[in-house]
Amino acid sequence: MADAILCLPVILHPSYQDNEPIPLLVNKIFSDHTQLQYAYFDLPFVCPPTGQKHGNSPFGSGHSLSLNLGEILRGDRIMTSDYELVMKQDVGCRALCTREVDRKAVKWGRQLIKDGYVAEWIVDNLPAATSFVTVDRSRKYYSSGFKLGYQDFSPAEGLGRIYIHNHFTIVVRWRKAPGKAGEEGKSVILGFEVYPKSIGYENRDEDGCPYDVHADNSHLELFITPNNKEVEEKYSDSSYIPQRGEDADDGATMKIPYTYSVYFREDTSIEWSNRWDLFFTDQVDSSMTHWLAIINSLTISGVLGVTVIVIWSRTVQSTTKGREDGVLEEGKLKKRRSKSPNKDKKSSEGVLTQEGEGDPLSDDELEDVAGWKLLHADVFRLPAHSGLLAPLVGSGTQLLFVAIGLLILSSLGVLNPSFRGGLYKTLGGQNWRKNTIITASLFPGLTFCLIFVLNLFVWAQASSTALPFGTLVGLVALWLLVQVPLCYAGSWFGYVRAEPWQHPTKTSPIPRQIPRQPWYFRGINGVILTGLIPFAVLFIELLFVFKNLWQDKSGYYYVFGFLSVVSTILIVTVSEVTIIATYNQLCAENYHWWWQSFLTGGSSSFWIFAYCIWYYTYKLHITGFVSSLLFFSYSFLACAVYGLLTGTVGFLTAYAFIRRIYSAVKAD
Repeated sequence: MADAILCLPVILHPSYQDNEPIPLLVNKIFSDHTQLQYAYFDLPFVCPPTGQKHGNSPFGSGHSLSLNLGEILRGDRIMTSDYELVMKQDVGCRALCTREVDRKAVKWGRQLIKDGYVAEWIVDNLPAATSFVTVDRSRKYYSSGFKLGYQDFSPAEGLGRIYIHNHFTIVVRWRKAPGKAGEEGKSVILGFEVYPKSIGYENRDEDGCPYDVHADNSHLELFITPNNKEVEEKYSDSSYIPQRGEDADDGATMKIPYTYSVYFREDTSIEWSNRWDLFFTDQVDSSMTHWLAIINSLTISGVLGVTVIVIWSRTVQSTTKGREDGVLEEGKLKKRRSKSPNKDKKSSEGVLTQEGEGDPLSDDELEDVAGWKLLHADVFRLPAHSGLLAPLVGSGTQLLFVAIGLLILSSLGVLNPSFRGGLYKTLGGQNWRKNTIITASLFPGLTFCLIFVLNLFVWAQASSTALPFGTLVGLVALWLLVQVPLCYAGSWFGYVRAEPWQHPTKTSPIPRQIPRQPWYFRGINGVILTGLIPFAVLFIELLFVFKNLWQDKSGYYYVFGFLSVVSTILIVTVSEVTIIATYNQLCAENYHWWWQSFLTGGSSSFWIFAYCIWYYTYKLHITGFVSSLLFFSYSFLACAVYGLLTGTVGFLTAYAFIRRIYSAVKAD
């Protein structure tokens, strides 16, 4: 639904003449306790579409509207309905239908109500809303959708009765249309509220409408009394006795009368352009939290920035000193000028002096020549499994272009199209066709396989979350007919036209031995530890993202400005962390920085996935194997995308940093 909303230009003001029909669309039902959604007309206990045309609609009820890919992926199934709304015409009560349902339908309906499922209708691109007011009654706000029913626990009976909502009071709020349309007598819709109610069989007229829908009527329990005689005969030889309403084979049914009322109310308190503000309930309250998140992110990034500046100034000063005094070549010290007249001597303390002319080296000078400079002949040695690193960085680069935009990256010079294919050759690749296939199929292929497997589980649940077969075919066509050929063409052009990037230092034929590393540099330890810092930048904003994504599906995430700022700070922080980690690794005389920089950049994805596990355990109330499988699968996929993005940022940052600091330490 959000995608459909965003498709409309902001300048449009859909307006209606008096007595003009307004279409009411039905979409789906969803719950905060499960990831399974269902199309509204797939429910066996609601009024099915009759196929009749209403008003000036060219389609009969039950017609499916064309949806974009984003809406389909969200599980939307928008269809026309038999509800009749006419601009400014109030309807006290109108019967829709009387639906006869069997035990199986009743059992499913009871379970849906227990799980807190909410129905979503649409009028004028606005979702049906349940209206609330704050405790002090100073502010009104909306919650998208309305509940299918409710559960009333009876302490006397020791069980809960489940009631279904079968009457809907629809309130459409409007005001005079702005501009020329308003002068012509047209109006715009500001709000679409639905107040559901459960009304029993008593006190109804011949059409099925209650005599007074606003009175304290009896409620309609979603329950079929079991036929004890048939049940006893059927299960006489079994120790199993069905619970109340559970037997679905005795042919018993119940009738559910559905009615609705319509009221139009003028509201001049808000403008049409601000009609979505009522859905953003925490806009004012959460602004301070968002600003605190930005301040927290800036503080962390600022501290890291100071550290990077210190490292940068230290390396620049060291390379400048190297140009004045001499540089390293194959692990030996070149001569440097000295004011001492003594030659070919050792100091009285046994400290090695420069060969030829010699004052003893200071501690800072020994650190300069015993750290990262010693790796000038090994730092650009090709990493292990470079054939996998190149496709990963390539996939991450593609995602980076999609996320940030080709124009921004090109203007900043982070990636230059003229270097297309250069990275692969730099990593020693020769079989460009194999690399192209891996790049084009690695992430998209794994993603499609995961979605296809998940779809099998969702299909089994008859959920609208399952992608239709036609959509799957369309996704495969986009992948095989668009993405793969473009990747192949770009790889061929880049491989033929581009040259490998030239490293500033030569690589020796024999690799040097790496000293024993500290524990925080060994294996995965350093990667996991460095990931905590970018996670600390992001985790406050993750609270809002997770709440809207997993908990409050009826809400809408609207603070994209805050998220963009935090994401920008995150990229800067990832770059800073990678520079610091890479520099410390080089100072420890470990030249295996290629994979390490990629893993360091993407390491915060580990903590985000751990946060997903914590959120699932302590914040969510998801039940069922399929819903849990969907949660963890989608969380893993999102973390994988995030890891590819930030891993690519880390790798490119480390590569640029190493090229810069070793550019002044060239071997002759």
